[in-house]
Amino acid sequence: MSMNRREALRLALAAAGLGAAGSRSARADAPARALPQPTPRHLPRWRGFNLLNKFMADHQSAFAERDFADIAELGFDFVRLPLDYRCWTDRANPRTLLEPVLKEIDRAVELGRKHGLHVQLNFHRAPGYTVAKPPEPKSLWTDPEVLDVCAHHWARFAARYQGMPNNQVSFNLFNEPDDRVKPEDHRRVVEQVAGAIRQRDPQRLIVCDGRAWATQPPVELIGLNVAAALHDYNPMPLTHYKASWVNWDESWPDPIWPLRQKDGKYVTRGTIAREVVKPWKDFEARGVGVMVGEFGAHNFSPHRFVLSWMHDTLEEFKKAGWGWALWNFTGSFGICDSGRYDIAYEDWHDRKLDRAMLEVLQAG
Repeated sequence: MSMNRREALRLALAAAGLGAAGSRSARADAPARALPQPTPRHLPRWRGFNLLNKFMADHQSAFAERDFADIAELGFDFVRLPLDYRCWTDRANPRTLLEPVLKEIDRAVELGRKHGLHVQLNFHRAPGYTVAKPPEPKSLWTDPEVLDVCAHHWARFAARYQGMPNNQVSFNLFNEPDDRVKPEDHRRVVEQVAGAIRQRDPQRLIVCDGRAWATQPPVELIGLNVAAALHDYNPMPLTHYKASWVNWDESWPDPIWPLRQKDGKYVTRGTIAREVVKPWKDFEARGVGVMVGEFGAHNFSPHRFVLSWMHDTLEEFKKAGWGWALWNFTGSFGICDSGRYDIAYEDWHDRKLDRAMLEVLQAG
């Protein structure tokens, strides 16, 4: 995006009322928050949330300024936007991108800038790959034509935000490459997509999830000048208790913390340090910046154990020096309107706020 285009975008948003003086969301009297400058070798300790407005094309909505304003008011500085490429894609021609939807994403980027939040754009469903259902009909990892389409989409985003500072916007290429993705295919795909981005915007910060659902450090990407992200839902019997999409059943152990497994052994904070953090710290020591793109616990998990697990997990992230994003802000993993059965919510800005979880996050 050229300077003229960015300035035009800001003026258009102001004309639409996004800069109205005196409103809580506009924060006209608040100084702009200085965001730290990231590099592929070192990421700031961003802390924030995933916003799911365009997570699924069939249920998409416009990004709401109140979310950005509330996240900033609570003291956080980061939002990750998991996106479904079908939101902005002409179904008849996958290389045709729909400008009205792209403008809604422009608006989210501008709202981040306005409220002092870094915005990370993620293709949760990319052309040729998703962890969601239904699966993509062709594979990004093996089909050259699909890879070319995906690179074309990212190149369009790169041109759109060309020159915007990396402390305002970054690109997270693909959500959770699974354990079937071969290291050599992962590197080849990232190299082509990153190349397409850098032809339009050479300095754009690119963050890549690890393989095996973002649990395995992507050592195959060393040398590509990209940062990396892990996702942490360990242990699943606690974080995904009664979650239908992971085929939960009665054989799972009771969701307590520390978690007693069926073999009688416990998952503890020490387990997090050894099995989650240490492999990624070793990877980080090889010159790759690391962050946590997702973590959290579903609303059927007992709240008191979730808070204990979250405290221990965040303490390990803090010790590692990593930023993180909770999945999600509002919804079953979030701090607002989460539908938990075992807590007393606080009324806050027309939301049901989980104050206890908020305080754990703020301390983390």
